[in-house]
Amino acid sequence: MNQMTMPVLPQMNELWQKTLNWQPDESQQQQFQRLYELIVEGNRSLNLTRITEPMEFWEKHLWDSLRGIARLLPANHNSENPEFAAESVQKAIDIGTGGGFPGLPIALALPHLSVTLLDSTRKKITFLETVVPSLGIENAATLLGRSDEIARVPQHKQAYDLAVLRAVGAAPLCAKCALPLLKNGGLAVLYRGNWTVEEETELQRAIEHLGGKVESVEAFTTPTSQGARHCVYLRKVVQQFERPVR
Repeated sequence: MNQMTMPVLPQMNELWQKTLNWQPDESQQQQFQRLYELIVEGNRSLNLTRITEPMEFWEKHLWDSLRGIARLLPANHNSENPEFAAESVQKAIDIGTGGGFPGLPIALALPHLSVTLLDSTRKKITFLETVVPSLGIENAATLLGRSDEIARVPQHKQAYDLAVLRAVGAAPLCAKCALPLLKNGGLAVLYRGNWTVEEETELQRAIEHLGGKVESVEAFTTPTSQGARHCVYLRKVVQQFERPVR
């Protein structure tokens, strides 16, 4: 499949507006299309995603990525929660970014935000190192490593306002990955499918010693396939204390 025969993503401006109170401008729409083309091309050798049909890609990679940070989008950010206002969120990290989701759509939608794309798989980071300049953006950077190791590096420890995690693992593991990287007051967004009371109870127990709390859980359905989704928002409330080395 070459660029001449590459399917075109649906624009979906009305649905963007209706569901997120936002829609991409012409430049962002072109960048989304370019991202789609790069993912489909890279998928041949890297197995980045099984989602390559245009409408499904729009919903499950673009829309889903931005739904988790909808309150940061321009028309929404002066809403009820000033701690989640766009001007207070300058540095974000996408933990276990894989093919660049949700980090790349977030970087494209929020050009003021500095987004670090973290993954422990060298092949995926090497791929993303070609994608970022191809999209013509300067607010995204790649980082190779495991989150627990990165969190011990001074320039990354407690350095981020926002952490996003999608398809990384169980919620307690996601919290353990994210909270050490967040500043006090920072927010982690856990992208989940279904979500149960039992999972929330388990998560509450797991994050007590990490200095986090479950701030809210949002349930919603995807706009075209009506799939169940949840976003779990964790707030970093106290600094994590280092245990002395023995």
